[in-house]
Amino acid sequence: MGMDASELGRGLFRILETGDRALAADVVHAEFRNREAAVSPEACSIPGPAGVLASGAWMRSAFSDLRFAVEDIAHQDDQVWVRLRMQGRHTGPFVKFRDGGLDQAVPPTGRAIDFEQIHVLGLRDGQVVSHEAVRDDVTMLGQLGVFPPEPAGMLRMVGWRLTGRAKRAAQAVTTQAAEAAARA
Repeated sequence: MGMDASELGRGLFRILETGDRALAADVVHAEFRNREAAVSPEACSIPGPAGVLASGAWMRSAFSDLRFAVEDIAHQDDQVWVRLRMQGRHTGPFVKFRDGGLDQAVPPTGRAIDFEQIHVLGLRDGQVVSHEAVRDDVTMLGQLGVFPPEPAGMLRMVGWRLTGRAKRAAQAVTTQAAEAAARA
């Protein structure tokens, strides 16, 4: 017997927290597409469970103790809406991408993050087939000291870029995500 819509919604975020490949095979449709993958490593755009596992590896590389605390779930027909709080500690570089290349690398701050997101999941054949989100990224960037910019944080980001650490962090995260996708 398959999972109901609420279980599928919770399952998707459990995969991101844990990297559970067996759960990914049960929850994620082979044709899964993540609209939000544009700011992540290329492997996160791979269809199906591999892309979800890559996304989880990317996020866990930046945020230890990553949790998606579900606050509410609603569903109708072939859609599930999940309201949650993304929580964790920023212990690794948080690297964002644009057009397949490095956009921004936030050096680890050790700071806690806790901010709200709403996710819309499409369902097909008893699995999650699509994902899009509305996230409060401004709050997260504020918690990391990036927006509004804190002078010390901005100096660290500039230093990382000038010394090549940002580029190396992007390469490391890209490799981690690709390896997670390959193990799918």
